Amino acid sequence: MRYFTFTEFERSETATKYAIDNSIPDKLKYNVAALVDKVLDPLREAWGKPITVTSGYRCSELNAKTPGASRTSQHMTGEAADISVGNQLDNRRLAQKLLDLKLPFDQLINEHDWQWVHVSYRDGHNRHEMLKTVPGGYVKISAL
Repeated sequence: MRYFTFTEFERSETATKYAIDNSIPDKLKYNVAALVDKVLDPLREAWGKPITVTSGYRCSELNAKTPGASRTSQHMTGEAADISVGNQLDNRRLAQKLLDLKLPFDQLINEHDWQWVHVSYRDGHNRHEMLKTVPGGYVKISAL
């Protein structure tokens, strides 16, 4: 974990608002580290500028208070992060950079027309699935 910290993955305005302890359990820190080491650090290195984790780990209580969050969200297992580099155009470019680098990922999601990028990684089998948000859910896409 060169460019990211566990603290970044625990930080949440919603957790602060509701006084939720969103500390990553020791047993899940391996998942966060794998996501960072396999995907986020190499992406940050190639991007050459900071990447912000807007939502990382979410305990079940925090996930329940997060609008639109899936009941089975990979955020709860430390396998997912929502990231941004500040604007929709560059967020799309960041997602394309991830693909160009052929980095391993489980899901890559265009969230709300590139407001942020959701990326997940599972140690083992990754689906390499690309999706985008649509009213009421998600649809699979074949290209960005």
